[in-house]
Amino acid sequence: MPSSESVRARVPGPVADAGRGSYRRLRTYLILAVQAGMAAALAWVVARRLVGNTEPTFAPAAAVTVIVAALGGRARRSVELVIGVLLGITVGDLLILALGTGPWQTGTIVFLAIAAAAAVRGTGALMTQAGGTAVLVATLTPTTPDLELPRTVNALIGAVVGLFVVLVLAPLNPMRTVRRVADPTLDRFARELTESAGALAAGDASRADQVLRRMRAGESQLDRLGEAVNAAHEVVRLSPVRWRRRRVLDAYRHGAEHLDRAYRNSRTMVRRIGTTLRDNEPVPADLPAAVDRFGDAVRLLHREFLAAEEPVDTRERVLAAVRHAGAACRQEVGFSGAIVVSQLRTAANDLLRATGVPPDEARRLVRRAAAGH
Repeated sequence: MPSSESVRARVPGPVADAGRGSYRRLRTYLILAVQAGMAAALAWVVARRLVGNTEPTFAPAAAVTVIVAALGGRARRSVELVIGVLLGITVGDLLILALGTGPWQTGTIVFLAIAAAAAVRGTGALMTQAGGTAVLVATLTPTTPDLELPRTVNALIGAVVGLFVVLVLAPLNPMRTVRRVADPTLDRFARELTESAGALAAGDASRADQVLRRMRAGESQLDRLGEAVNAAHEVVRLSPVRWRRRRVLDAYRHGAEHLDRAYRNSRTMVRRIGTTLRDNEPVPADLPAAVDRFGDAVRLLHREFLAAEEPVDTRERVLAAVRHAGAACRQEVGFSGAIVVSQLRTAANDLLRATGVPPDEARRLVRRAAAGH
């Protein structure tokens, strides 16, 4: 049984990791909280002071919904969410006129609002918004009658104010948003590749297994990277303040999908590295060198994307990794070692695609490099 001292020594690690993860997530999404607060206040002022609605509840609610719930796809989902609000208001008002108010009427109103959203092939966000708005309509009407037109106007005001805040008044800094997620994500990807190369060179199977466990645990970081890139790309596409960042974000957006594939193929490669070592298969020096060069390529890609440079150095480092893998394959490797080489070539193809190389050209370059050219 482990001593209390050893248990206490192990506790800070996970706790510290969780704390750092929470801090990074807070830094990434704090701007959304700021935008939502600004939009709610501004929508209330516009609806109450400028338009003269005595009950501006739906204006700040719609503004916050547009900003928070539509993260990563504001242009399309914002329209859906506004439609959901208007649908909930319309269905709620019509049914209150016909049925009155009360608990069973509230349930009926929500049911029919969501059913109407589903009938028009609405997404989950649209149905949720329609149902939530219908609840507000059904519960507010008994104490505040004759709000049909003001509610609709407030919803539209909130939507417009939300978009104004997020695109003009306080748009996301797209590069800061991406960098905060990409820095730890791609650094971890490259670091684990370097570590797996070290495990391969040292013949340490347990070290390779540890890398594999960490890579499995790190998949969620790639999901957050894709989310951050999509949100940032939406901003540079629609916000005049951020248009100058289009080129950099286009490169990141194109590369995100292929980076995800490269990560998953690399994880499979690391799993086979562990099998290679446990089976005591031969490991030519070129094999760990290939994995190490591939890790360098991941680091270079991130730097060149941020600098808005053509990722020429990244492509050359990828092909250098493939050349080393090809040289290893021409030497004595076992069954799992051959799969390591194959997975590295597949991941190399993915990384070349991430740099903007067309699919046919990427395959041709990988084949030539594997043959030693």
